[in-house]
Amino acid sequence: MKLKEDMNPLLLQVVRSVVWVYSIITFLPWYLLSGASTKQERAKRVRARSANGHPGGPYRSVASLKALTTGLHPGRDTLDGVFEHAAQHFPNRDCLGTRQLLSEEDEVQPNGKVFKKVILGDYIWLSYREAYQAAAHFGSGLAALGQRPQYNIAIFCETRAEWIITAQACFMYNFPLVTLYSTLGGPAIAHGLNETEVTHIITSKDLFQSRLKVSQGAFRLLRSSVWSHFHIIVVDNKPGTWTDFPKGIRVQSMATVQELGAKPENLSKPRSRPKPTDIAVIMYTSGSTGIPKGVMISHSNLIAGITGMAERIPGLCEDDTYIGYLPLAHVLELSAELVCVSHGCRIGYSSPQTLADQSTKIKKGSKGDTSVLQPTLMAAVPEIMDRIYKNVMTKVQEMTSVQRTLFVLAYNYKMEQISKGYSTPLCDRLVFRKVRSLLGGKTRVLLSGGAPLSAATQRFMNICFCCPVGQGYGLTETCGAGTISDMWDYSTGRVGAPLVCSEIMLKDWEEGGYHSTDKPNPRGEILIGGPNVTMGYYKNEAKNREDFFVDKNSQRWFCTGDIGEFDPDGCLKIIDRKKDLVKLQAGEYVSLGKVEAVLKNCSLIDNICAYANSDESYVIGFVVPNQKQLMTLAKEKRIVGSWEEICNNPEMEKEVLRIITDAAVAGKLERFEIPKKIRLSAEPWTPETGLVTDAFKLKRKELKTHYQDDIERMYGGK
Repeated sequence: MKLKEDMNPLLLQVVRSVVWVYSIITFLPWYLLSGASTKQERAKRVRARSANGHPGGPYRSVASLKALTTGLHPGRDTLDGVFEHAAQHFPNRDCLGTRQLLSEEDEVQPNGKVFKKVILGDYIWLSYREAYQAAAHFGSGLAALGQRPQYNIAIFCETRAEWIITAQACFMYNFPLVTLYSTLGGPAIAHGLNETEVTHIITSKDLFQSRLKVSQGAFRLLRSSVWSHFHIIVVDNKPGTWTDFPKGIRVQSMATVQELGAKPENLSKPRSRPKPTDIAVIMYTSGSTGIPKGVMISHSNLIAGITGMAERIPGLCEDDTYIGYLPLAHVLELSAELVCVSHGCRIGYSSPQTLADQSTKIKKGSKGDTSVLQPTLMAAVPEIMDRIYKNVMTKVQEMTSVQRTLFVLAYNYKMEQISKGYSTPLCDRLVFRKVRSLLGGKTRVLLSGGAPLSAATQRFMNICFCCPVGQGYGLTETCGAGTISDMWDYSTGRVGAPLVCSEIMLKDWEEGGYHSTDKPNPRGEILIGGPNVTMGYYKNEAKNREDFFVDKNSQRWFCTGDIGEFDPDGCLKIIDRKKDLVKLQAGEYVSLGKVEAVLKNCSLIDNICAYANSDESYVIGFVVPNQKQLMTLAKEKRIVGSWEEICNNPEMEKEVLRIITDAAVAGKLERFEIPKKIRLSAEPWTPETGLVTDAFKLKRKELKTHYQDDIERMYGGK
């Protein structure tokens, strides 16, 4: 949507006239020199068609109508082969980069809280040859410690270079890698370790001390049969104390294991290379709605998935730099990094706390990771993009009236031009350069995934960061691959056409009223088929029968539970979710995800959880407010008190609800979708805390007990 142009109408008309004259004068030479006509043709082209002419599909990319694509490089049909190909073709190019930690200090805040701040130096790089050698030595060392081919090994670690080195080592030696989120609690960790029966786990010093030590309870639920030969490998070289573990558990550093693996007698042993159908990863979900599920992903699944993703990134090559900061235990980040490795790109590591100059752990005056790395490629989840959007718009409101007016005029002008397929080089240079520098200033492609991205945020990122935003759709069960919007498609609210490795069908859902014969566009439950569809859930045949099936052509399919609609050009739009719909007392269906997506763009909201049930006639909301905005509002209403007192104040809840209602109406929510009651939470709610969408349904203590009870029932112990 356009920003409000708050200025004298006569002056506004003068400015528009000047802009109009400028556009007329510059249009023809710009149009001829920039290749705008070619871009417009690309934007309007049909991207996918129904392979059999049926409105429900299956739909395939026009580039793979005859056959779905399965691989990147001829003869490289396993992940270790893809990495070997990269090491041979780009041996001396930078591969994995980590910033030097120069110093860290405690900074006392005005409220008495202490935040740890860091000063970081330049990136230190491993070349492709060095990264390949590090992985080979680590895999050899793990084998020397007793890890056997096709026996599972776990990684419980933050996103960093050592994570991807571990993964490549496991791919080389055919050790299926069990991935666990670093935010999981002890019982959920124990569930994953028990179910996969691992005897080796790779972790970091911080997670080792905070999550895995016996005093924290992570191992109390482990089967005692594994204790006599259990290995914990810590990736840091920092000194630590490895005590208080059950007898038999061995703890050592990654460097020590690599030294062991580098010994000639170990390195010379023949390794068991994987087959394409072997399991590469058992990826555990976040466990937001119960015990985490392990998704079995084969080498061929991942290769097909990254092949499809790579095809949607124009000009992808060894000159690109990617910034890695999302959880590698999530399929989006793992797939993105494997795409980069397969094309010889640089990967520089970061974290949400050090990403930008203004990030929470960066000491004021020093540089964040994007400023130093200047990435050309970046993946982000909608929550991070929403946060950037709200922060920038807050800064705009703090500008002088002249600055704010210029920004708004430039924003609205560029929005009009983008919708026509035109670029605005002058606006980009004079107005949006400073905003673009927040991500380093060289970003050419942003990929959004993990959840729906609102139209307002997507358009904001297009305009202010001067690059296309490829919105993607996929699940762990499809290797994160499904669709990605074309980089020349500047429409919003769509997730693009099927990738060259995937095909998509729409299945009628009678209860929700969605049918493939609907007009003007076919609608229904999204089914994804192709070589990227995974092998199923680990040790969960009942769920496999429910969510996966194989058709008469031996094609494997996954039933997503999401409701989609195909536009005439073959692009998919996510319009609902079967499990997300709640039927209210009066019979109306409410999409809770839709409500949350619309209201997250309200400046007062940092995060929101919408909740409803069929016994009530309205929706309620749990809101984590933006502290700065809420304190300003409290001051305006002459309400005083601590942060917790203000959040618990009924008058503040009433006022915030009024503002949320206005935002809901502006976002075109139906009357019955707008929350009638809200509860303000003084507790932060971010990906780093590990809280999830339905965390408010249970208090934190109850949530922990919920996990504990489930797992103790399964394993019969405390």
